[in-house]
Amino acid sequence: MKYKCIIFDCDGVLVDSEAISIGTLVEMAKSHGASIDLDYAHQLFLGKSLEFCFDYIAGLAQKKLPENFEEEFRKRTFEAFQKELQPIKGIHDLLAKINIPIAVASNGPADKIRLNLTTTQLIDKFEGNIFSAYDINSWKPNPELYLHAAKIMGFDVKDCVIIEDSPAGVQAALSGGFDVFGFTNHANFDALQQMNIPLFDDMTQLNLLLH
Repeated sequence: MKYKCIIFDCDGVLVDSEAISIGTLVEMAKSHGASIDLDYAHQLFLGKSLEFCFDYIAGLAQKKLPENFEEEFRKRTFEAFQKELQPIKGIHDLLAKINIPIAVASNGPADKIRLNLTTTQLIDKFEGNIFSAYDINSWKPNPELYLHAAKIMGFDVKDCVIIEDSPAGVQAALSGGFDVFGFTNHANFDALQQMNIPLFDDMTQLNLLLH
């Protein structure tokens, strides 16, 4: 393997959570007078901080969102994750073949990352190597989260590769000087194709890219 450490994004790369999260945002936005097309929301919100998403919804609704909006969003998505969340197809098989250190670095809070990894039976692969943007108060597309993760893992940037599915995450990796591979789906393909990075749409393809 040509790398010494692999750092994964979580949502949309390890766990299939984006549809739940963005679908919930669209539903809640509608209830507050902001109508957003679901496909457009996937392109707009993918990989962005909740602050960005909430500010966009408030701007569209032309009013301040309720103080409990984030609390309600967390409650709805956590309940849905526990009932519906699935691992990304092929991720268990891929991780079983990797024999170098791995980590996860996500814009989400640490408790959400742990919940999602536990629900999908991935937690044992990442326990102790979980990095949240909330821990350092710096969110993608700022590169600080990936730089922080690499430093704590004990590796130089050149020895790490980032696995991402969002333009914001790819930008964070590139800004930090990392190699990055983009995991594509119907919602993000066009955006990632423009970023001039290696792309894959199946975890078996990622295994080949890593070697």
